Amino acid sequence: MSLPSMLLRLEGLAVFIAAIAMYASQSASGLMFVLLLLAPDLSAIGYLVNPRIGSYLYNAVHTYSLPIALFVLATIGGWTLGIQLALIWFAHIGMDRTVGYGLKYATEFKATHLQRV
Repeated sequence: MSLPSMLLRLEGLAVFIAAIAMYASQSASGLMFVLLLLAPDLSAIGYLVNPRIGSYLYNAVHTYSLPIALFVLATIGGWTLGIQLALIWFAHIGMDRTVGYGLKYATEFKATHLQRV
């Protein structure tokens, strides 16, 4: 494993741990966390259409942009559930990066950005 790959995985682990800690500080439902942790992977359904649509949809859900937006808006609006959902989403992405799952290329499902680092 290359140093950049290891650093990206450690970064993912840090995000995963931080998201769990922040979620726990919310006194939120552990069951909700467990049930929704893998929900972002439902975005892989786009691969049933074709690899281009699949990778687009999967990548849209597996970047930090959308959960950051949700977290900020929920924090500003005082929407506790939105904050909790964003933290679960962060945890999912961090978990994926920790084990080496990255953003997908349109060529095939297993081709990810972490393989090229």
